[in-house]
Amino acid sequence: MGSQNPDPNSPNFFSQTAHGDFSHAYRKGFLNAMIKWIQRENNDLLPFDEVRKRIPIRGQHYVGLKQIETDKIVGSVSRFNDFDRAFLPRQTNTRSRWESIDRAYFQDVILPPVDVYKIGDVFFVKDGNHRVSVAKERGQAYMDAYVIEVDIPGTLDENVNLDNLIMVQEYAEFLNTTHLDEYYPTQNFKFSIAGQYEKVLQHISVHQWFMGEALHHPIEYTDAVKGWYKDLYLPLLKIIRKHKILENFPGRTEMDLYLWIIEHRWYLGEERHRSISLETAAVNFAQKFSQRPFRHIRQFFGRLFHKKKNGQE
Repeated sequence: MGSQNPDPNSPNFFSQTAHGDFSHAYRKGFLNAMIKWIQRENNDLLPFDEVRKRIPIRGQHYVGLKQIETDKIVGSVSRFNDFDRAFLPRQTNTRSRWESIDRAYFQDVILPPVDVYKIGDVFFVKDGNHRVSVAKERGQAYMDAYVIEVDIPGTLDENVNLDNLIMVQEYAEFLNTTHLDEYYPTQNFKFSIAGQYEKVLQHISVHQWFMGEALHHPIEYTDAVKGWYKDLYLPLLKIIRKHKILENFPGRTEMDLYLWIIEHRWYLGEERHRSISLETAAVNFAQKFSQRPFRHIRQFFGRLFHKKKNGQE
């Protein structure tokens, strides 16, 4: 693994090998940092406390000893400055501890399980950061861990970083208010951009008022949420799926389209001075704003071909 080639007959064989392994991992970490900087991608290990600040916590419970995927370990409680997102060493002051663990692997020493917090689908190391670093560097896919699970609304996956945690926080707060994940657990109510949930909450409040007017009595917020889903969101969701509109907007979500199409429908109505159906608004939106590569070029040549075919050139 390392760049050195120590003599296997040397009494210091394991120490020399571990020394080379750390040097190799440290160089790889430096190169990785350069690549991430050029690509403008975040390379930081997630600080557990910073993540907790941004997510409403419903509680935590001890899960026990589990085998966990090393690729899903994305943060640390206290050593987030010592390692990068891949758990490659960033500081040379970690060398001694790192090399001692690497030697233990060579000598078949059984290491104790690490201690981790689980939030969503990812893990944060409470104790055992160096063991995780060595395990990842050695290509170890799984490792034993004592797991404490932190209960949150929504989830986190291995792609999470501090830049998008604000969206995770907004989503969690939205679910805490609406409980939509409890009523409709198979649906995904995420946006791809921040700052949109307040608009949906306004839609629910307006729908609550209209329901009250129609039924001539005050409507509980729970009923308003379910009414919004049944009367507004679900019908549009069915149209989006029927016409496969999401395929025209890579990287976006059905909630993005819901909000955009609702707003587009209002503008179309103002422009045409008449009521516009959800389906008309959805199809028109997809035709006008599709982000699929070359779609507009194909449309142009399609119209051009149609004109030539009909002698309109």
